[in-house]
Amino acid sequence: MSAVAGPAAAETSVAAAPSPAVDPRTRRLLEAPIVPTLLRLAAPNVLVMVAQAAVGLIETYFVGKLGTDALAGMALVFPIVMLMQMTSAGAMGGGIASAIARALGARRRDEADALVWHAIVIAIGFALVFSLAMLLGGRWLFGLMGGTGAALDAALVYSHWVFAGAVLVWLFNSLAAVIRGTGNMAVPANVTVAGVVVLVPLSPLLIFGWGPIPGMGIAGGAMALLLYYLGGTIALWWYLRSPRSLLKPSSSALHFKWPLFQNILRVGLMGAISTVATNLAIGIATALSGHFGSGAIAGYGTASRLEYLLVPLVFGLGAPLVAMVGTCIGAGQRERALRATWAGAAIAFVLTASIGAAAALFPRPWLVLFGSDPAMLDAGTQYLRAVGPFYGFFGVGLVLYFASQGAGRLLWPVLGNLARLAVAGIGGWLALRWGGELADVFVAQGIALLVYGLVIASTIAGGAWFGRVGWPRTPAGLVRRLG
Repeated sequence: MSAVAGPAAAETSVAAAPSPAVDPRTRRLLEAPIVPTLLRLAAPNVLVMVAQAAVGLIETYFVGKLGTDALAGMALVFPIVMLMQMTSAGAMGGGIASAIARALGARRRDEADALVWHAIVIAIGFALVFSLAMLLGGRWLFGLMGGTGAALDAALVYSHWVFAGAVLVWLFNSLAAVIRGTGNMAVPANVTVAGVVVLVPLSPLLIFGWGPIPGMGIAGGAMALLLYYLGGTIALWWYLRSPRSLLKPSSSALHFKWPLFQNILRVGLMGAISTVATNLAIGIATALSGHFGSGAIAGYGTASRLEYLLVPLVFGLGAPLVAMVGTCIGAGQRERALRATWAGAAIAFVLTASIGAAAALFPRPWLVLFGSDPAMLDAGTQYLRAVGPFYGFFGVGLVLYFASQGAGRLLWPVLGNLARLAVAGIGGWLALRWGGELADVFVAQGIALLVYGLVIASTIAGGAWFGRVGWPRTPAGLVRRLG
């Protein structure tokens, strides 16, 4: 991989000459102590991500009251919904935040303003792709994943509603990424938490009905979700148009230029490959679980929600890391970018390993939140005991993926995710072919997480951001500073 150079080589500048002024928020990313700054930025962002994850958990809780078939149907759709979430917020959202952070770090304010409009166009385009793909191919996909009968019917109802409004999900996550790219984590946090407060009563109201409002069943959960994203999108756009916003997406910045699309897409598309691999691994595990019945699908889908909860938790730390690494790379501060990266990796490991250990030791308290079916509880318990001990490696790999977005260097994180997919898919298939039990399928998923974390960490440590991987391949003085 080519070396990271200064802004002239790494970016295509299409704006006017850089302004000497540096916003105080940008200066903090470049100069303030790394760990306290990361933790201060991550605190509201972790809150927003946990709140956003709570959106899915709220839906799962209430849909679970409709029965095992509804829960299994939601489990079939959930990997695809999370694919859209992770692509829009994590992959393409990371590309958006990274491009804006690097532009601000290099003092190209006009370019950062123009990137807002480019991000909106990209969001609308990808939303249309998701909507058409799922409206036309949903039945085939869910059947391939093992959905049959009432579970398949429930999956189709939920899927058609959610993906008809995919543009709202994409716009919300893209505008939040724009704001996070400036180092502002508080506004997306406040908007998301306010939305969740509204969603808590809205979801059961639309699912079960009350008074003159008829119950919509599983479709009501999807409708509540779309109303949440609609309100959030309006709030984020209102902030960007207010005097408090660092960025000014006015009509004067409405000039589309291919190099600016490239600045977002070259990071976002690589991240999308990684995201597809992550969700494909979970989709494959869902299909493999389907060989053991609907109860196993429901159990795996419910248990794996905890892994999906780790994604927004680590994203809460990873989003400010994207901003810090991107700003430092844009300003030519390689060593600071790497120090921030390893600090983030250590924090992520402690958080996710602790959650994984608790889940492996005490799986049932999590599972009984969503149902009491014995087959579901048994399958979910087997999953958490097999995979929970490896959650720390998942956290490390994921936070290093976000840091790599900030650096604009995503080859090895993508390869790490593809390695995870290969181990999870081939290992699970071999377990079935050799007459293995459901627990053997889950063991393959745990080993896949170990491979994922080790591949990404070892290659970044070997200098993947700055040239070909070797030992050592780090900027001068880094080892001394880290020691």
